[in-house]
Amino acid sequence: MTVGLVIVSHSAQLANGVAELAGQMTQGATPIAAAGGGVDNILGTSAEKIQAAIQAVDGPDGVLVLLDLGSAILSAEMALELLNSEQQHVMLSFAPLVEGAIAAAIEASLGHTLVEVKQTAEKTASVEQLQLLKPLSSAYEGNSL
Repeated sequence: MTVGLVIVSHSAQLANGVAELAGQMTQGATPIAAAGGGVDNILGTSAEKIQAAIQAVDGPDGVLVLLDLGSAILSAEMALELLNSEQQHVMLSFAPLVEGAIAAAIEASLGHTLVEVKQTAEKTASVEQLQLLKPLSSAYEGNSL
């Protein structure tokens, strides 16, 4: 098994495109699900879509959730609350969406741990980008939620 990835975007097309690109980079070796758009596929995010995507790629090695904009953090956190016991092995990443997803997919395909996959994804961001996004998460504590 390997770490699964969830791509969260306010745009369903963007989420699907990033998931497709990252999947092609690993020839399908990494489970990746897109959770894009709000209810009725309008721009926005949906905790229910994120929850379903997490469940679709969930496995014993955990799930990394990559986000496009800061406000997606709230929907992702709501999705985590809906998961109950599964929440223990799901982490949010504050990496740039495209670069982070590709790096995470490759790292996951090599059999690395959830923490290693998250760290690799976040290495694609500058320190300034990470500092801007992390405070937006009310539940962020170190490397896990």
